[in-house]
Amino acid sequence: MDVRKFFRSFNFAMQGIFTAAKEQNFRFHFLSAVIVIIAGLLTGLTIMEWLILIIVISLVIGAEMMNTAIERVVDLASPEIHPLAKDAKDIAAGAVLVFAVSSVIIGLLIFIPKWF
Repeated sequence: MDVRKFFRSFNFAMQGIFTAAKEQNFRFHFLSAVIVIIAGLLTGLTIMEWLILIIVISLVIGAEMMNTAIERVVDLASPEIHPLAKDAKDIAAGAVLVFAVSSVIIGLLIFIPKWF
C-alpha cells in the first residue's frame, strides 16, 4: 500500500467535507447533530442509544453530502434548466428528507421515554 497516496486520498475527502460545510443545509444538519449530542450527554443515554444516534447522524450528514455532490454534477452536466436535471436534484433532496424525517422519529423514540 502506498502510504502517500492513502494520505492524499484522505486529504481529498477532508476537502470534500469542508466544501460541503459551506452549504446551508449541511450546516443545518450539523447544528442539529450538535444539539442532539448535547441533549444525549445531558440525558444519559445508553451505549446502544448512542450507537443508534451516531449511525443516524452519519446517515443524514452523508446523505446531505451525496445530495450536494449530485446537485453539483447535474449543474455541471446541464447548466440550462432541463426536466430530467430537475428530477435528479429533487429525488436526491427527497432522499435527504426521508433520512431527516426518519432521524427525527428515531430521536423522539429515544428521548421522549427518558424525558417523560
